[in-house]
Amino acid sequence: MNSEPLPWRWVGGCTLALIAPAPAVVAAEYLSVAAAQRAVFPEATGFEPVALQLTPAQRQELTMLAGPQPPRGRLAVWRVLGPAGALGFFFTDEVVGRQDFIDYALGINTDGTLRTPEIMSYRESHGGEIRNGAWRGQFAHRHDGATLRPALDIRNIAGATLSCAHVTAGVRYLVSIWQVALQGAAETAR
Repeated sequence: MNSEPLPWRWVGGCTLALIAPAPAVVAAEYLSVAAAQRAVFPEATGFEPVALQLTPAQRQELTMLAGPQPPRGRLAVWRVLGPAGALGFFFTDEVVGRQDFIDYALGINTDGTLRTPEIMSYRESHGGEIRNGAWRGQFAHRHDGATLRPALDIRNIAGATLSCAHVTAGVRYLVSIWQVALQGAAETAR
């Protein structure tokens, strides 16, 4: 008889396969870019795409300011216009949660204060609680976005530690981009 473990067992004359449960992956799309723009800047009258072209010196400064970053995907930026002029910038970004990307949106006002981020899509099996308004609300009205630290400045959520840490690092990165390349550009564009 073979001494290797078998993937099946005899029980009451029937063969039962022993199958490990597959982890549930929940891929949920919550907001389109247009819906996220309306949610983050409801008073906006227009969004103009911005092509980021960073110089080597700006890239170096960005790396210093933003600190360690999780792997990221696409990043897009829009200048936000309101009835009386520029309101700030709108960003969409992708950061890895645990294994998959989290798409989120962030608004930064012309004075550098943050708006409440929106989670646009979430593809992980755990940690979707970062969509809760109380967690996202920790970012709103902050002026210190480039120095935000997970667990110290932005509370973690049990079961969503990596998602919380990586979105917080992503916000720090976006604020650093704003500081290095966009600060003051909203007002001078009109």
